[in-house]
Amino acid sequence: MTPLGASGAVGTTHLTELRAGLRSLFHLDDAYGGGDVRSLAVRHLRRVRRVINTGEYPDTIGRQLQLLSGEIAEHCGWLYYDADDQESARRYFGEALTTATMLRDVNLEILVFSSMSLQACYEGRARDGLDLARAAQERATRLGSPVLQSLIAAREARALALMGDGTTANRRLGEAMKLMARKGRPSPEWTAFHGSAELEYAQGLLYGELGHHSAATRFLSAALAHQETTYGRNRALYRITLAKNLIAAGEVEEGAAHAVGSLEHLEEVESGRVTKRLTEVASALSTVEAASAQEAAGELAEYVQARGAA
Repeated sequence: MTPLGASGAVGTTHLTELRAGLRSLFHLDDAYGGGDVRSLAVRHLRRVRRVINTGEYPDTIGRQLQLLSGEIAEHCGWLYYDADDQESARRYFGEALTTATMLRDVNLEILVFSSMSLQACYEGRARDGLDLARAAQERATRLGSPVLQSLIAAREARALALMGDGTTANRRLGEAMKLMARKGRPSPEWTAFHGSAELEYAQGLLYGELGHHSAATRFLSAALAHQETTYGRNRALYRITLAKNLIAAGEVEEGAAHAVGSLEHLEEVESGRVTKRLTEVASALSTVEAASAQEAAGELAEYVQARGAA
């Protein structure tokens, strides 16, 4: 194959190579989180944009290159979101949405809106999160993919729970679970992580937001048990969220044990979202007088401080 840049002609083989690069970024993010991967994604985006602006290709290839650049921009946004650099995440999400609008590509619109929904909820803008998820769902319904609709329904439920509407949130999450059993069109590749573990985690988050921490721990424990080892960042997030809810449920020693036990796994993960939740757990433990809680709080705080200095 002629190396990209060695000649002006760009064909399907080059396009396949560039798309494989995005797929590799997905796998790296799943395993290690967005902190270290984002710089690789930005470089890959620059590469695709250079090809767009300097290469020679027919219109059909040109559209696919533009679409790929939008997908990579969205993934850059996701990685910066996970790294807790929300301003940069918004910039890349905006670039991806511009591409989706220009190409009138519904799939890319769905991807961007659903990611922006998560970011809005993370930043405390639950109403925005719900509106964005519903915009994604309206488009996803046209495509007929039950898995995609299930994923977005779970994000709707998340926003509703944050708004305090537990009844509607529970109903929407129940619908998300039912959708997983339906047959329909295949789901996009980026939805591969969505399954039983993710839905159990969503149920645990919902109960936690509504103050039902004991119920939350049952679902979070199940999510952790069912999550594949390839999803290192999600496993770390699940375990720390479990620790947080155990502490809130009064199971302080078990929660502290899970929090401290997660540190070994975090050596492989660089995620601002995970670190932020770890800080929350350390803060919760610091308010408990028990010596075991104080010791764990100190160990977690020391770890977070060392991460910040690294």
